Amino acid sequence: MAWGRKKGGARKEPLFGLPAALADLRLSPDDRIPGGGDDKPAKSKPKKSESGEKPRAPRSGSKRRGKSRGFGIGRLFYWGAVLGLWACIAVIGVVVWVGAHLPPIQSLEIPKRPPTIQIVGLDGSVLAQRGEMAGANVSLKDLPPYLPKAFIAIEDRRFYSHYGVDPFGILRAAVANLMHRGVSQGGSTLTQQLAKNLFLTQERTIQRKLQEAELALWLERKRSKNEILELYLNRVYFGSGAYGVEAAAQRYFGKSAKDVTLAEAAMLAGLVKSPSRLAPNRNPQGAEQRAQVVLAAMADAKFITEAQAKAAMGQPLLNVKPAGAGTVNYVADWISEVLDDLVGQIDQDIVVQTTIDPKLQNIAEAAVIDELAAKSVKFNVSQGALVAMSPDGAVRAMVGGRNYAESQYNRAVTAKRQPGSAFKPFVYLTAVESGLTPDTIRQDAPLDIKGWKPENYTHEYFGSVTLTQALAMSLNTVAVRLGLEVGPKNVVRTAHRLGISSKLEPNVSIALGTSEVSMLELVGAYAPFANGGYAVSPHVVTRIKTSTGKVLYDRPADPPNQVIEPRYDAMMNSMMRETLISGTARKAEIPGWTAAGKTGTSQDYRDAWFIGYTANLVTGVWLGNDDNTPTRKATGGGLPVEVWSRFMKAAHQGVPVASVPNSQGNWGPANLVQISSQITAPSAPVAQMQSPPAPAPQPGGGYYRSPAPVRASAAPPNPNARPEAAAGLDGWLVDRLFGGRR
Repeated sequence: MAWGRKKGGARKEPLFGLPAALADLRLSPDDRIPGGGDDKPAKSKPKKSESGEKPRAPRSGSKRRGKSRGFGIGRLFYWGAVLGLWACIAVIGVVVWVGAHLPPIQSLEIPKRPPTIQIVGLDGSVLAQRGEMAGANVSLKDLPPYLPKAFIAIEDRRFYSHYGVDPFGILRAAVANLMHRGVSQGGSTLTQQLAKNLFLTQERTIQRKLQEAELALWLERKRSKNEILELYLNRVYFGSGAYGVEAAAQRYFGKSAKDVTLAEAAMLAGLVKSPSRLAPNRNPQGAEQRAQVVLAAMADAKFITEAQAKAAMGQPLLNVKPAGAGTVNYVADWISEVLDDLVGQIDQDIVVQTTIDPKLQNIAEAAVIDELAAKSVKFNVSQGALVAMSPDGAVRAMVGGRNYAESQYNRAVTAKRQPGSAFKPFVYLTAVESGLTPDTIRQDAPLDIKGWKPENYTHEYFGSVTLTQALAMSLNTVAVRLGLEVGPKNVVRTAHRLGISSKLEPNVSIALGTSEVSMLELVGAYAPFANGGYAVSPHVVTRIKTSTGKVLYDRPADPPNQVIEPRYDAMMNSMMRETLISGTARKAEIPGWTAAGKTGTSQDYRDAWFIGYTANLVTGVWLGNDDNTPTRKATGGGLPVEVWSRFMKAAHQGVPVASVPNSQGNWGPANLVQISSQITAPSAPVAQMQSPPAPAPQPGGGYYRSPAPVRASAAPPNPNARPEAAAGLDGWLVDRLFGGRR
């Protein structure tokens, strides 16, 4: 049945009540509020024109394309602004971070150039220079105009147009480095290089480069271009220890930076790239090639003409020996050590006037080096030292070693060695001050002191000898007996009174020089013998002044301090004079001059000494090995005497001859009775109590010479007898002190 069905055949359920009443309710478009519904109004059909054609729809493609183009540019502008903002934030963050790691702001001032210490000799010539900056500051206006232009041409051609950092230079360097696949150029400006030299280290890190750039900008704000350039020229390193153009010009060309030629200026500018590798004194060929590159750069920058560049390339460049080379550096080091005690902390350039005689320094250097070169292998001696001073303690020459470049250890000042028999004069002086004389007799015979048996160098014994003979021949047994007789403590007091400052052990072996001393103090302790008995203070500095002439230190004269009475001084001079005439230093005779001295050889030939003097100079020579190994029987009377003689003969040429004070043998009423009373002991046989014939005056200064001793038998004495019971007062004293042999 078709009732109740739609035409489409679908079943329709019947509706009742309110739903049935509303089922036929429908809203027409006219019943709707305009624009308020969600349904779009039905499109009206386009009306046909009178001709029957439909109207064309308007084109909307161009409008759409305009909208998409505007949207793309806006987005690009938006994201560009965002990225730019973040980049600015990043840059600000980096700047803040770099600034936080810079030195404190209070230290970001141009630091003072470290002071230069110029050391000059007795004649005013420059001996050496000390200090990090070896050259004086020079003003930009005092330099030839091509000198600063050479640095600008090769290092920073846009120096006057940038503000501390040159982006174009950095880009150019980056391109060049990429093309060469390595670091071939640097992009740092002169201002950046100056900032690095003033405030930063030389490490190659990104942090340091950023700090360098930031400080360069700060420098450009604080200083003018010319001030920056002047600072740079006075602070840059040129190799070989030379800082600043003035020091470099003096070091390599022997002239002031104010007087350098165009070719020399180009070479100085070329050194900045690699000062150690291109230093003219090490690599002259490389330095000249680099100078030609600088000249070409100057011509390209129109600072000079092509003709000037070619002319400069053909000029020979000089290479001079730097001032202060050689053993005089030992003197310079010693001076540097004592400056703090003399003037305190140094904060300005100073000139130190010294007592060093450059001529004598050269002679001393040649004497030590040449003699060692000829005989060091033969005697197994590797090192030597020499100190020469005037009798008032002024050091005229000092050699602290054979080669300063290999070893800066100063063996003349710092090293302490056993002086051996060179210490004996202090024993003999103590003896004569206690009443003995040069003609006093003592026994040279074997000696046993509780198991210690000192022997002579030749293992021979001469029996009865005078003190003069014993000292001249350096007889050990006599020196030991005298030391025991006067007391080791008194010997130590005498040595300290004359100038020995090292600690000395007052034992029985002190007479043989077993306590260590330095050469400087030992030579200074001999000076009273040469000056009439007055103590001296070895010194090398006489005056210190600033570069402007202000005097900071002026050495006062030493107050007179008589440490040896004239008659005792005369006795010592007469005895030590005999050492050069008939004793262990016969090779040390200086024709026409009165000279005296004493040799010394320590145990196992480890040290060889000779200290000798005239009225003009007191000179000491030491030879040995730094590791204290024995030499090959090098004695004080051998190689040291040869070095001393070579030096002293040259040093005394043209010097008026003078005699040592108190050298005329005027040492009191010594007579046979007095001498006999001094050497006689109750138990001594008559044969051993006899005194030698009275000494006769000798020519050449009025010294007294005793007869040559006669060798005695070296056979040991009766073991049952007391040691040296028949040896006079000294044997009796030894017997009482040590109780004889058992």
